Amino acid sequence: MNRSLGNIIADSLELSVGYGERLLKDVTAQNFARYASPGGALIESNHPAFVYGHLALYGPRILSQLGQSGPTTPANFEAVFSKDAKCVDDPTGSVYPAMEEVTKAFFEGYKAAAAALRSAPDSAFEVPNPMEGRMATLFPTLGSLHTFYCGGHLMMHLGQISAWRRMTGLGAA
Repeated sequence: MNRSLGNIIADSLELSVGYGERLLKDVTAQNFARYASPGGALIESNHPAFVYGHLALYGPRILSQLGQSGPTTPANFEAVFSKDAKCVDDPTGSVYPAMEEVTKAFFEGYKAAAAALRSAPDSAFEVPNPMEGRMATLFPTLGSLHTFYCGGHLMMHLGQISAWRRMTGLGAA
């Protein structure tokens, strides 16, 4: 069976996004941006708002790096969800966008990215990674970068939601 690089990367992406959908079971707008507090003690661990918002930055980035148009990152996301942002407990709902906005950006961005990955020729993934510094050293080609974005990076952060679910008493998804 001959499969393109884009299809191989998109297979992993779609599995991860499906897991991201299951992890939202029983998550509410009220606890979406809250730290877990088992036994009443707040645990400074990334909550769903932060994780889904942070990950929502990458679907549009993949599209852009492949020269495709599609959903864009909402203007307010970069400030609160970048790799340099710190996750904070948001009991009043004043720090993070609403759950519906965050999850919509996450799912729409990755759905468009999966389609773009599947339609891209292998040569699109053989070009140098456009990032600089450590990311370019770790992932020298666009293909290696997108493999990380759609696999390891996504599942690492979704694993944080799995742990958060257990700390909040929601259990496995």
